[in-house]
Amino acid sequence: MILAAVIAAAVLVAVAAMLALVRVERGPSMLDRAVALDALTITLVGAIAIEAFWSRRTETIPILVALSMVGFVGSVTMSRFAAKEPDGEWRVRTPEEVAAQARAADVPRGEQRDGPRGAEAEPEDEGGGSR
Repeated sequence: MILAAVIAAAVLVAVAAMLALVRVERGPSMLDRAVALDALTITLVGAIAIEAFWSRRTETIPILVALSMVGFVGSVTMSRFAAKEPDGEWRVRTPEEVAAQARAADVPRGEQRDGPRGAEAEPEDEGGGSR
């Protein structure tokens, strides 16, 4: 009975790892790949846990803890990185795109066409007079 449960768990973990690898390869976005790598880390932890259960060894517990910590820190780092990206930014920008955005941010406020305040900051004169 226990052998059947271990085999079933191992097969499910292997299928999950294969599906995670497919998602890492296909993407389409960086965040999809990050979540897939996190799922792959979880399946690795599961596989090691199954092996530890089957061989009844407790020496693998520190390995499980360390691998779980690496997965957690990696997920938090990726989520912090993704949170700083502008909305709708689904890809990693090239260094040239980053430099162009930095140059655009360095333009003095009076020279910007559609700055952060835009046209809403200064309402137009409804009387038709000039400024």
